[in-house]
Amino acid sequence: MYQSKLLDAYKKAQNYVQDKQIAHDLHIQPSRISEMRKGRRYISDNEAVFLAENSGIDPEIALLGCHADRNENPEIKQMWEHIAKKYNGLGLKAISMTCAGLALMATTPNKALANCVLLAELC
Repeated sequence: MYQSKLLDAYKKAQNYVQDKQIAHDLHIQPSRISEMRKGRRYISDNEAVFLAENSGIDPEIALLGCHADRNENPEIKQMWEHIAKKYNGLGLKAISMTCAGLALMATTPNKALANCVLLAELC
Protein backbone atom coordinates (compact mmCIF):
# COMPACT_ATOMS: atom_id res chain seq x y z
CA MET A 1 0.00 0.00 0.00
CA TYR A 2 1.68 3.17 -1.25
CA GLN A 3 -0.02 5.57 1.13
CA SER A 4 1.59 3.88 4.13
CA LYS A 5 4.98 4.29 2.49
CA LEU A 6 4.21 7.95 1.85
CA LEU A 7 3.18 8.46 5.47
CA ASP A 8 6.36 6.72 6.63
CA ALA A 9 8.53 8.84 4.34
CA TYR A 10 6.96 12.01 5.71
CA LYS A 11 7.32 10.78 9.27
CA LYS A 12 11.00 10.05 8.69
CA ALA A 13 11.65 13.35 6.89
CA GLN A 14 10.14 15.29 9.79
CA ASN A 15 11.85 13.11 12.43
CA TYR A 16 8.46 12.27 13.91
CA VAL A 17 7.89 9.42 16.32
CA GLN A 18 4.10 9.16 16.26
CA ASP A 19 1.44 9.24 13.57
CA LYS A 20 -0.51 11.83 15.52
CA GLN A 21 2.22 14.31 14.61
CA ILE A 22 1.43 13.71 10.94
CA ALA A 23 -2.28 14.14 11.67
CA HIS A 24 -1.56 17.50 13.30
CA ASP A 25 0.29 18.71 10.18
CA LEU A 26 -2.58 17.54 7.94
CA HIS A 27 -5.18 19.11 10.27
CA ILE A 28 -7.04 15.81 10.67
CA GLN A 29 -7.90 13.53 13.58
CA PRO A 30 -5.16 11.03 14.54
CA SER A 31 -7.62 8.19 13.97
CA ARG A 32 -7.68 9.13 10.27
CA ILE A 33 -4.00 8.17 9.93
CA SER A 34 -4.80 4.76 11.37
CA GLU A 35 -7.67 4.40 8.88
CA MET A 36 -5.28 5.33 6.05
CA ARG A 37 -2.75 2.73 7.15
CA LYS A 38 -5.47 0.05 7.28
CA GLY A 39 -6.82 1.00 3.86
CA ARG A 40 -10.22 2.14 5.16
CA ARG A 41 -9.57 5.75 4.16
CA TYR A 42 -7.51 7.09 1.33
CA ILE A 43 -5.16 10.04 1.25
CA SER A 44 -6.65 12.92 -0.73
CA ASP A 45 -4.72 14.38 -3.63
CA ASN A 46 -3.99 17.53 -1.61
CA GLU A 47 -2.69 15.47 1.31
CA ALA A 48 -0.55 13.33 -1.02
CA VAL A 49 1.05 16.40 -2.60
CA PHE A 50 1.70 17.97 0.82
CA LEU A 51 3.29 14.78 2.17
CA ALA A 52 5.36 14.25 -0.97
CA GLU A 53 6.66 17.81 -1.19
CA ASN A 54 7.72 17.72 2.45
CA SER A 55 9.35 14.30 2.07
CA GLY A 56 11.46 15.00 -0.98
CA ILE A 57 9.27 12.78 -3.16
CA ASP A 58 8.03 13.80 -6.60
CA PRO A 59 4.35 14.77 -6.08
CA GLU A 60 3.39 13.27 -9.45
CA ILE A 61 4.74 9.88 -8.38
CA ALA A 62 2.90 10.21 -5.06
CA LEU A 63 -0.36 10.91 -6.86
CA LEU A 64 0.13 7.90 -9.13
CA GLY A 65 0.80 5.65 -6.14
CA CYS A 66 -2.20 6.93 -4.22
CA HIS A 67 -4.47 6.44 -7.22
CA ALA A 68 -3.23 2.87 -7.47
CA ASP A 69 -4.22 2.34 -3.83
CA ARG A 70 -7.73 3.68 -4.46
CA ASN A 71 -8.55 1.34 -7.31
CA GLU A 72 -10.47 -1.82 -6.44
CA ASN A 73 -9.90 -3.62 -9.76
CA PRO A 74 -6.64 -5.61 -9.37
CA GLU A 75 -5.74 -5.33 -13.06
CA ILE A 76 -6.18 -1.57 -13.15
CA LYS A 77 -4.44 -1.21 -9.79
CA GLN A 78 -1.48 -3.11 -11.23
CA MET A 79 -1.44 -0.76 -14.24
CA TRP A 80 -1.32 2.30 -11.96
CA GLU A 81 1.53 0.74 -10.00
CA HIS A 82 3.38 -0.09 -13.21
CA ILE A 83 2.99 3.50 -14.45
CA ALA A 84 4.30 4.84 -11.12
CA LYS A 85 7.33 2.53 -11.18
CA LYS A 86 8.02 3.25 -14.84
CA TYR A 87 7.99 7.02 -14.46
CA ASN A 88 9.77 6.94 -11.12
CA GLY A 89 12.70 5.34 -12.92
CA LEU A 90 12.60 7.71 -15.88
CA GLY A 91 12.11 10.90 -13.91
CA LEU A 92 10.10 14.06 -14.42
CA LYS A 93 11.46 14.69 -17.92
CA ALA A 94 9.79 11.54 -19.22
CA ILE A 95 6.47 12.42 -17.58
CA SER A 96 6.55 15.87 -19.14
CA MET A 97 7.40 14.47 -22.57
CA THR A 98 4.61 11.90 -22.31
CA CYS A 99 2.03 14.51 -21.29
CA ALA A 100 3.14 16.81 -24.10
CA GLY A 101 2.93 13.96 -26.60
CA LEU A 102 -0.57 13.01 -25.46
CA ALA A 103 -1.70 16.63 -25.68
CA LEU A 104 -0.33 16.92 -29.18
CA MET A 105 -2.03 13.71 -30.26
CA ALA A 106 -5.35 14.91 -28.89
CA THR A 107 -5.22 18.18 -30.83
CA THR A 108 -3.51 17.27 -34.11
CA PRO A 109 -3.06 13.52 -34.59
CA ASN A 110 -1.10 13.68 -37.87
CA LYS A 111 1.40 16.31 -36.77
CA ALA A 112 1.65 14.94 -33.25
CA LEU A 113 3.59 11.85 -34.19
CA ALA A 114 6.17 13.83 -36.12
CA ASN A 115 6.52 16.34 -33.26
CA CYS A 116 6.96 13.56 -30.70
CA VAL A 117 9.68 11.96 -32.80
CA LEU A 118 11.44 15.31 -33.12
CA LEU A 119 11.16 15.94 -29.37
CA ALA A 120 12.58 12.50 -28.58
CA GLU A 121 15.54 13.06 -30.92
CA LEU A 122 16.34 16.45 -29.35
CA CYS A 123 16.47 14.96 -25.87
